[in-house]
Amino acid sequence: MKKPLPLILLVSCCLLFGSCDTLKRFLSNDLEEEDYTMSELYVDEYVTEVPFVPTVTPEAVNEGRVNALGIERSAGDNEALYNAISEWIGTPYLYGGTTKKGIDCSAFVGIIYKTVYNIQLHRVADDIRKDVTLISRSQLAEGDIVFFTNSKGRVSHVGIYLKDGMFAHSSTSRGVIISRLDDTYWAKHFYKGGHAAGI
Repeated sequence: MKKPLPLILLVSCCLLFGSCDTLKRFLSNDLEEEDYTMSELYVDEYVTEVPFVPTVTPEAVNEGRVNALGIERSAGDNEALYNAISEWIGTPYLYGGTTKKGIDCSAFVGIIYKTVYNIQLHRVADDIRKDVTLISRSQLAEGDIVFFTNSKGRVSHVGIYLKDGMFAHSSTSRGVIISRLDDTYWAKHFYKGGHAAGI
């Protein structure tokens, strides 16, 4: 619990800012800005989950119809996308991280988009919405971005949609993994999909 500021300090600050009302407005704006900044950075609530393991048919395995992520290939799959993501699977989550030593959700999406589509995205999860056309869950297609909100209702997490309800992302508890949109947590916090021009 924060201790109240000493009276002499408050009086001094009021004199410096011209009035106590000016000081209150400054502190209010500063705290709102700090809260906004923290929510917009790459922080998501800590989500404990078990990575989703896709199931494939024995025939697909025998015929070599399994991609680098262990998902059964379909006609039209973007192999470059699956290969790029597979190189990051297992990378631990790191707030602000951008390397194989640790990466956060928005950096992961940004690197995959730059590698596969040569598209430069904004660095922060919420700002990535500016780079896409927002779409509903029913409109999702391979390569689209999926956005999730935190407990305050702000966009704080992103991933890349694959197919059949699967998406890849950097999970706060597991690092880069595949999850399902119908997982209890992700279904509850799903916001919108995002489609970038050129993919």
